[in-house]
Amino acid sequence: MTEKFTLKEDAQGNKNPILPEGVKNYLIDIDGTIGEDIPNEEPERMATAEVFPDALAQVNKWYDEGHVIYFFTSRTEAHRKVTEQWLKKHGFKYHGIIFGKPRGGNYHWIDNHIVKATRYKGKFTDFVLKEETVEVFND
Repeated sequence: MTEKFTLKEDAQGNKNPILPEGVKNYLIDIDGTIGEDIPNEEPERMATAEVFPDALAQVNKWYDEGHVIYFFTSRTEAHRKVTEQWLKKHGFKYHGIIFGKPRGGNYHWIDNHIVKATRYKGKFTDFVLKEETVEVFND
């Protein structure tokens, strides 16, 4: 993938990658989010997992709009081939896959960059603005 970001230098001379205005980095789970929820203990089911059509359409729309699409999955490197074949078979457009996401849920991401989290509840749509209560560090 040709990187979409530019390097911006801060006051200390450190270079930081910055995406163009309006371009988002999407990190999207696979199992239970874009297709049937298959545990790592049942890899024989991965090749035939049901795809969620609304997820396919929305992910490809974001890709076509110029956003960066990465799948971030608890599947392991041992599942790479079957995962890539499944994504290709269903026509997902993406830039890469990150394997080995910790299992068990209850994620809390801490980063020095802006992070927006969206919990998948069974349907992919365009995003809407909504106010919610979130946990943050005490300033």
